[in-house]
Amino acid sequence: MPDAPAGTDGREAILSGLNRTRTRGFHFKTWILSGLGFFTDAYDLFIIGSILTILPLAGWTKLSTAETALVASTALMAAVLGALVFGRLLDYLGRKAIYGFELVLLVAGALGSAFLTPVNGVFILIAWRFLLGVGIGGDYATSSTIMAEYSNTKNRGMLVGMVFSMQSLGLLAGPLAVLGLLYAGVAPALMWKLLFAFGAIPAAAVIYGRRSLPETPKFTVGVRGNARKAAQDLERYSGLSVSTSSSTAPTRVVKARWSQLFTDRRLLMLVIGTAGTWFLMDWALYGNSIMASSITGFLVPSTVTGLALVKASASYNALIFGVAALPGYWLATFTMDRIGRKPIQVVGFAAMAVTFLVIGVFHELATAAYLSEFLAVYGLSYFFIEFGPNVTTFVYPPEVFPVSTRGLGSGIAAAGGKTGAALGTVVDVYILATGGLSTLFLVLGILALVGLVLTILLLPEPKQRDLEEVSQEGRFLSPMGPAGSAAPKGGALPGSLLR
Repeated sequence: MPDAPAGTDGREAILSGLNRTRTRGFHFKTWILSGLGFFTDAYDLFIIGSILTILPLAGWTKLSTAETALVASTALMAAVLGALVFGRLLDYLGRKAIYGFELVLLVAGALGSAFLTPVNGVFILIAWRFLLGVGIGGDYATSSTIMAEYSNTKNRGMLVGMVFSMQSLGLLAGPLAVLGLLYAGVAPALMWKLLFAFGAIPAAAVIYGRRSLPETPKFTVGVRGNARKAAQDLERYSGLSVSTSSSTAPTRVVKARWSQLFTDRRLLMLVIGTAGTWFLMDWALYGNSIMASSITGFLVPSTVTGLALVKASASYNALIFGVAALPGYWLATFTMDRIGRKPIQVVGFAAMAVTFLVIGVFHELATAAYLSEFLAVYGLSYFFIEFGPNVTTFVYPPEVFPVSTRGLGSGIAAAGGKTGAALGTVVDVYILATGGLSTLFLVLGILALVGLVLTILLLPEPKQRDLEEVSQEGRFLSPMGPAGSAAPKGGALPGSLLR
């Protein structure tokens, strides 16, 4: 790699080295370290549904409706806290200082749920699920930020998307684990413990790797102003040699403060755009899960109970995830650097709105007489959630916020998503009970339309653009004056985000 041009600072050399390199082995190493966390996140969040079905067969007293709701939603609510806390710490202490500790919480929460929860110890289980959820939220903030800062410009969408798309394998692993234990003849009293414990394995496997990662060079040079250390870490981890010896100007640093996420007009619009669309997407996603229960009702006779019901439900869930969800995740991941994040998110929200409104208007679809049509609409809605905002809402936040606020910006966006998931889990059940399935999907269709509008108005297109360009870090560089003084007062208006 050539020296930085005379008269520039070491920051430009580091950024150019990372942005212009081809995709290398260190990119895929970072993906594995980050992606296995997301595999675990998905497994841990969704396995609870199967476990709640198994607990009464394992000697537990039947949980009340309130207890069931708490056990099912605690991890989602705790993830809001985890995303905000870890997101702020990412910017305050640095990426390396905390990366890996979120997985320690995941492992502790999974093992505590499995082996330190007595039969009928519902509130002890809730406590362990809370700890697990904090770790999940932390992983959402940390992994996206770190993968984005190690990515090159050409394939950044694919690399960050690959981290999130490991969720698809975690979703599939849950029902497959249930089926494996059932066919192995494992008793329910042991099965629920093993299903919890399995979630600790992939997370534990990469804790050391995460803790061994050097600080991301973009943070070292962009926030701490240490170009020499950034170059050393970059060469040690990636093999890229970037010389900063010819720099004649002092290294400039990004001075955007966390408070400016709420006071700078452009950053505030991005907070609303990223957190708002993720909130709406997760509400719709978890509302869509009610449709899965309807499918199970169509396909599994009411006379099927006990372990036979668990087996049938797991089989259909594995089929749904494998056929509809998994292809959507990976198609979005491998095409977003060509198609763009914004078109995929727009098409996804639009397709969600259409499919949800079709079910809401033509409510006879949700009857056994129209099972084939119902499955077709359901499959389309699930596919376009994945080939759409479920992937892109994860990729967007670390791309659009400046490096000094990237962790918290990503954390706020993830917290918005998990708030939508938790709220949707509760409110959708109430809507379903009072207004029926058609009313629920009319509401979800409207939410998808709002997500479509927010995407069009508030989110830029980051495709093939450097992180520094998309996030407009130049507005916050010193020694150009106090943080943000280089920009017009109040920042850019929402319309300029489309540039």
